[in-house]
Amino acid sequence: MTLTSILEELDESEYKKMLFCYCFDKIPKGVKTGTSREEMPQIIIQHLGVDESISAIKDTMEWIPRKDPTIQDLLRPFVDKLRNKHEEENRDQLKSSQPDKRKTIKDVLTSGDLGNKAITGKVVQKSALRTYETQQKEKKFFFYLGVSDETSCIKVMVYGEDRHQDIQEGSCYSFRDVIMEENVMKVTKWSKVERTSPIDVPEKLEVEAEMLIYPQKPVCSITKAREYADKTVVSVEGTVTEIGPVEVVNMKNQRRKKDKQDFHLNDGKDSIRITLWGKDTKQLTGTSDGDFVRVTNVKINHYYETVSLNSTDFTRIFKIQSAIQNVKLRL
Repeated sequence: MTLTSILEELDESEYKKMLFCYCFDKIPKGVKTGTSREEMPQIIIQHLGVDESISAIKDTMEWIPRKDPTIQDLLRPFVDKLRNKHEEENRDQLKSSQPDKRKTIKDVLTSGDLGNKAITGKVVQKSALRTYETQQKEKKFFFYLGVSDETSCIKVMVYGEDRHQDIQEGSCYSFRDVIMEENVMKVTKWSKVERTSPIDVPEKLEVEAEMLIYPQKPVCSITKAREYADKTVVSVEGTVTEIGPVEVVNMKNQRRKKDKQDFHLNDGKDSIRITLWGKDTKQLTGTSDGDFVRVTNVKINHYYETVSLNSTDFTRIFKIQSAIQNVKLRL
């Protein structure tokens, strides 16, 4: 029996570490300590079942760690068989699912619940693999996805190192049996994820999905920035061609006044006016015509033919990347 062979390959410390891994919490402590190594394979299958036993042994061997060929060659055929089984079950589920078994991302964000339905979306952005520590001081892996469909986008937290390789940016997937917590969709080891046919996602929603993972948006050309709809967040860079004076203006529908300052930015092919408000006008101190600057995460406003920053956005931006002050090259 393969499980017996695997356990025989472990030394005493590795065997004890395996028994008290969280993967085997379903087995009572007294049973673990009172059962011989030869009898333990049957105990594991009895409490976990065949499929979960394979997953538990796989996860434990990575944690101990025992990633050497001696162990992995014994384990691999069963892991592959289990993965193929799950993929086949997912395909059968998707084939039998009717349109009303799906929910759009907008529906889920509104209701906060999927029920027994699935979300299908495009993975626009994937974060690097990250780690956390359980209460038992065990190291575990997770990562984030920015997923979008035709209606909206959502931040997805995925647990597990293997899925970081399996889930690819630019591909579309169906997510089922997930957990919703405060507009974040969590994919656990019990969740089902399967690749689907491509989805036509609006460009604006792709931008928003990217920013769910990395708030600092990559730089685009000014011409491209002009094509986005109002309130779309972009980042631009170029040469400062004109800096206006600080003006005190009456705020519409508010009984107060606020400082305002404009400056123009040219990237060699197009130009745009950027408006700073309140204390953020101080960010232009020391900047003059001819300086090359980068301004991150600004909102498009076609009515005024400008991009603008309010105080909240601007403070956050400059903490991330000194934006206007970060690059000062004379052209």
